[in-house]
Amino acid sequence: MTASRTARERVRAELTKEIADIARRQLATEGAGGLSLRAVAREMGMVSSAIYRYFPSRDDLLTALIIDGYNAIGECVERADAATDRGDHLGRWLAVCHAVRDWALANPHEYALLYGSPVPGYQAPMDTVEAAIRDTVVFGRILSDANEAGALDPPGIAPAPPPSLAEDAALVRSLMPGISDLGVFRAINAWTGLFGWVSFELFGQFNNTLDNRRTAFEHCMLNNAALMGLGIPEAAR
Repeated sequence: MTASRTARERVRAELTKEIADIARRQLATEGAGGLSLRAVAREMGMVSSAIYRYFPSRDDLLTALIIDGYNAIGECVERADAATDRGDHLGRWLAVCHAVRDWALANPHEYALLYGSPVPGYQAPMDTVEAAIRDTVVFGRILSDANEAGALDPPGIAPAPPPSLAEDAALVRSLMPGISDLGVFRAINAWTGLFGWVSFELFGQFNNTLDNRRTAFEHCMLNNAALMGLGIPEAAR
């Protein structure tokens, strides 16, 4: 590789990052539906035709932002899990939940792009899938580790999933080996409950309803953990 080619690649990487950073700021003011390559080009002092060398279309730019967002939240979740004792499965679950919430509150417009209303006319490509499941992989690993350690003890207070869901359970189980069909659907309930809470908080549904939200959030995540069989801490009994 020549020095000039290395320099060109470095410049291209820097410009690509600058485009993405400006686009993220545009999300805050215009929303994903108002994202415009021409507007980004104007802010950069670049002719509009030049920006298409980096992102051929608005959808390509949206895809890059979505992948970046999923990777960012996935990295936060991975770090939170890695910083917690491996044998503390409940602690790992709570750490992951707080990582999701903290990232969302710090990056509300990126969260809205990932988990808010679909962008009209945009269809996410398969390129986004690997990044999108990074956090889910961590969640599934926590449950599988707990199950393997004999520490997963779900209470018998919920109905078993109907046999018609067995195929769906098998698909999800690829992310959490060893978990029963019942455990899989309790996990889905807990994971969607996590993102449902975060979305309610971020989009103002708790306004004038909940003030001590961090404590309420942790209490609800403890409820989800108990339903999955991760136990209840002594202090919460």
